[in-house]
Amino acid sequence: MELQEQELIEVKERMESVKAEISRFIVGQHDVVEQLLWGIFAGGHVLLEGLPGLGKTMVVRKISEVMDLQFSRVQFTPDLMPTDITGTNMIQPNEQGGQSFVFHQGPLFSNIVLADEINRATPKTQSALLEAMGERTVTVMGEMHPLPEPFFVLATQNPIELEGTYPLPEAQMDRFIMKIDVAYPTREDLKEIAVRTTGAVVQALEKLVDASFVVHAQQLAKQLLVADNVLDYAVNVTMATHPDYKHAPDGVKKYVHYGSGPRGLQSLIAIAKVRALFDGRYNVSKGDIKKVACSVLRHRLFLNFEGEAEQVDKDQLITELLEAVEEDVSKARK
Repeated sequence: MELQEQELIEVKERMESVKAEISRFIVGQHDVVEQLLWGIFAGGHVLLEGLPGLGKTMVVRKISEVMDLQFSRVQFTPDLMPTDITGTNMIQPNEQGGQSFVFHQGPLFSNIVLADEINRATPKTQSALLEAMGERTVTVMGEMHPLPEPFFVLATQNPIELEGTYPLPEAQMDRFIMKIDVAYPTREDLKEIAVRTTGAVVQALEKLVDASFVVHAQQLAKQLLVADNVLDYAVNVTMATHPDYKHAPDGVKKYVHYGSGPRGLQSLIAIAKVRALFDGRYNVSKGDIKKVACSVLRHRLFLNFEGEAEQVDKDQLITELLEAVEEDVSKARK
C-alpha cells in the first residue's frame, strides 16, 4: 500500500490534536505524554518510573479518555493472583438445566491496561502478564483467549521504595518498548497543578480518536522508509551497548554487564518511525534514532557490580555511545 501525502498530513494533525487536548488537563510532562503516544502508536508497552504523586496514573487515564480506548487499572500487590488479572472460569447454570464453565474476563481484556506499581506483584503474577504482553493472549485452564486490538500495558513503578517489591525479570523488562522517566514538575507547573485540581470545576476532555484510528496509524507508521545508512546507524548504536563490542565507548566497557538484544533494535526503529510520522515525514532520520535512544535503551543496559556501586547514569552512557558511534561514522567517511 502506497503512502499518500494527504493521509500522512491528516494523521499528523490528529496526533497533534490529541497531544493538545491532553495538555488541557495535564500540566507540564509534555515529553512524557509525547513518548507515551510514541509507544502506543508503535504498538508497544511502556514502563513509567517516577516518584509518587507525579501524575503517572492520571496521564494514562487521560490518554485513554481522549483516544476513546477501553481502560482498566490494576493495583499490583504481593497477594495479587494471576487469575485476578486474566480472569477465570466459573460454574454457571445453562439453558438445559445443567451447569457449565463460563469464562469471566479479567481487567487485561481492555485496550489500555494500567499496571500500577508493577514491581509489587509476585513473579507468578508477572509471568501471566508477560504472556499477555508478548503474545496478546491469556491462557486459563489450558484454553487460550485473545486480547482486544489494540492492546497496551502501561506500567508504573516507584524508584525509591524497594521494600516489598519484586524486581522485574530481564525478559519482562525487554517486553517494554520504552521506559520513561517522569521528572518532578517545575515551580510554575506545581502552581498550575494546584489551580487546575483544587477548584470546583473538573476539566472534561473531548474524545478525538478511537481504536480504529490507532490501528490505522500503527499500520501507517510501519510503512515509513528507513534508508540503509540509518538502519546501519541504529545497528551500530545497539551493538555499542555491549561491553565486548570493539567500538563500544569506555563507559560501556567499564560499567555495563550486558546490553540490548535484537528487540532493542526493533524498538529503536519502531519508535523512530512513529516520531517521523508525528513530524509528517515519509522516512526515518538519524536524528529520530538519537532522540528516542535513551527511552528505548535505558532499561536494556544492565550494569555490572561497579556500575551499580557507583550509581552510573544510564542516560549518560547512552549519550556517550551515541557520540562514539557518530565519531566512528565520521572516521569511516574520511
